[in-house]
Amino acid sequence: MSRKVLVVDDEKLIVKGIRFSLEQDGMEVECAYDGEEALEYAKKNRYDIILLDIMLPKLNGLEVCQQIREFSDTPIIMLTAKGEDMDKILGLEYGADDYITKPFNILEVKARIKAIMRRTAGRAEKEQKRSVLTSGEMTVNCDSRRVTIADKEINLTAKEFDVLELLMLNPNKVYGREQLLKLVWGADYPGDVRTVDVHIRRLREKIEPSPSEPRYVHTKWGVGYYFKG
Repeated sequence: MSRKVLVVDDEKLIVKGIRFSLEQDGMEVECAYDGEEALEYAKKNRYDIILLDIMLPKLNGLEVCQQIREFSDTPIIMLTAKGEDMDKILGLEYGADDYITKPFNILEVKARIKAIMRRTAGRAEKEQKRSVLTSGEMTVNCDSRRVTIADKEINLTAKEFDVLELLMLNPNKVYGREQLLKLVWGADYPGDVRTVDVHIRRLREKIEPSPSEPRYVHTKWGVGYYFKG
């Protein structure tokens, strides 16, 4: 079954080039040229991955990413002409899974897409063997990838769920930031350990009654993070 990709950029030549290259690899590609259009596409269709430019008319890419995360955990790769670390971290803050700085080589784009799709496929195979995890009032269904606390559903991004699932499956085991980066994002992920810190903080904001005094996800200072079983 062919993979379905949404490409969002207001530079039509860039979109045309990406679309042609991905279609050569047998992928189905749809295109949007502003933030509002991208959001409508994401609401009406299911995609395996979204390539999303930050600088867009109507709604910028970060706003689009944030709103998509309210209803979907589809992997999102941000495209940005800016190379500053703050932009990259900001993209991850809003729920992006990866970023590529312009100008980019289309082969790099394709490699990143394939890496994310490999991890997604591998995760799907593993999910069949997993069941339901519970701790206190929190329930994590590994098959449906849903999290509830006191019967209220908590909306996590794909990576936030992956981090929580890994820690819960191995309670009291301390994972270093480099180790988490490799296990959750993959050895070929170009980001650094700040990515892990950002996701842990976002995860705590969603699942902890008091994020500054965590009940579930704890810090072992100077070492890493662990789930208190």
